Amino acid sequence: MTVLIAGCGDLGTEVGLRFASLGHTVVGLRRDASVLPPEITGQTVDLSSEKPVIPLDTEFVVIAISAGRPTIDAYRAAYLDGLRNLLDALATDDENSAGVTPRRVLLVSSTAVYDVNDGSRVDEQTPANPQPGTDSIVLEAERMLHQRLPAATVLRLAGIYGPGRERLIKQVRDGAQLSTPSRHTNRIHRDDAAAAIVHLLLRSAPPAPLYLGVDNAPVPANEVLTFLAAELGLPEPTLKATPAQTPAQKPAPKATPSKPESRESQRGGDKLLSNQLLLQTGFTFSYPSYREGYRALLAGVGTRHP
Repeated sequence: MTVLIAGCGDLGTEVGLRFASLGHTVVGLRRDASVLPPEITGQTVDLSSEKPVIPLDTEFVVIAISAGRPTIDAYRAAYLDGLRNLLDALATDDENSAGVTPRRVLLVSSTAVYDVNDGSRVDEQTPANPQPGTDSIVLEAERMLHQRLPAATVLRLAGIYGPGRERLIKQVRDGAQLSTPSRHTNRIHRDDAAAAIVHLLLRSAPPAPLYLGVDNAPVPANEVLTFLAAELGLPEPTLKATPAQTPAQKPAPKATPSKPESRESQRGGDKLLSNQLLLQTGFTFSYPSYREGYRALLAGVGTRHP
């Protein structure tokens, strides 16, 4: 019995290693499979332009593909062309395909498909409403998967942090300031994301079509910054100063509308993601909140996979 990991980056490799430790044969697909650990049998393939070779005994498929760049073209190549080539390789109605019917298929997606900015609660029943662009392409990939394989599962992950993902820690060390107001942030440790994937595929009950992968503590961003500063022994971050207009300053012309904040700076929105459906499957988090996760990260626990 084989587990096929399409997209063996950091997360996919961690998933593969967990399956291998349970005694499963693992095949990993990526553009350069030479960097994969020996526990994973690598297959070098560019899914955006090639169909992979599917082992005939493939029982589980994890699709953890990602775009090399944050552009429309890169997302289409990875999430749409790459997924289509993988599904075509699995197809039973194509004489040039393997004709394999896996027992379970899971696609790693993103909670960025929810363009919610009012701090409200979001769960699996909340309609996805991505803005046009890369997030809408991710949702298009989800729909393609369920159209081709209705029994497949989508796991929408919140912001992944963990070994080698230290952007926020660097920002605090560089003197990051608090914002007013402070939007809510949602995250999941890489190890918990990988564990959730293995859990959903191996549990006896069939998984639901959709889960949200997020820890137990969606919190205001300022709370995380303050916590990290304390853990690093740094002064508590201060609020960003709001520029005040002095008498010498001229008011901006009323006829000139202000430019909206960039889409990139708003990514993640302001929402409270719920993990209740995932918890109801019996899944338990090793890092139930940012506190446990970042403490482990600061202690050097774990390794980022190439």
